[in-house]
Amino acid sequence: MMKKIFILITACVLISSVSDAQIPIISVITTLAKKVLNALDLAVEKLQNETIELQNVQKAIENEMSQLQLDGITDWVQKTKDLYSEYYQELSEVKQIIADYDKVKQIISLQEKIVSEYQSAYALFKQDKHFSAAEISYMYNVYSGILDQSLKNLEQALLVVNAFVTQMSDGARLNIINSAASGMQKNYNDLKQFNNQNIQISLQRAADANDVQTIKQLYGLQ
Repeated sequence: MMKKIFILITACVLISSVSDAQIPIISVITTLAKKVLNALDLAVEKLQNETIELQNVQKAIENEMSQLQLDGITDWVQKTKDLYSEYYQELSEVKQIIADYDKVKQIISLQEKIVSEYQSAYALFKQDKHFSAAEISYMYNVYSGILDQSLKNLEQALLVVNAFVTQMSDGARLNIINSAASGMQKNYNDLKQFNNQNIQISLQRAADANDVQTIKQLYGLQ
């Protein structure tokens, strides 16, 4: 009998410690997000410098072509365009990469929302008397799974930022960014759906009108 009581107490302590714990992966996500942003800032700064240089070249080319047109040398205008076409192409590519990096920032922003909403909702569910310790533990596991998937999407974003332009084609870079963005959006949607389901469960378990009102106040519902 004493052995059974000891096992029961131990199980309760373990469940309680899990329900009160912060998911360890949060610190990993936070660290990686900062790493991505730092790498992103350095990459964008470099690309912006390249853009300025290329725009200066573009301006010089356009001035030269304008002068040639004034002089009526139309064949030289075309030759100049052909000669410096690679500059225009490179400028276009650099601008596209900067636009892609803006998408990476949006991915990081969505990751931050996932972490923030998880922390807020999980803290409220632990205060809700309608959920047992076992159910809180289950929530912990679900949140861990969602956050783990979001970390993998964040790692994809870092892969894009760390890759040199010559090492990754435009198509490959865009595919990875789109995949990471789509995955992160799914993580966010799954989190919102899971939170809403739990709130509805709590409302269904309410004993009376006053209990319903208490729950609504807890979750900030109208």
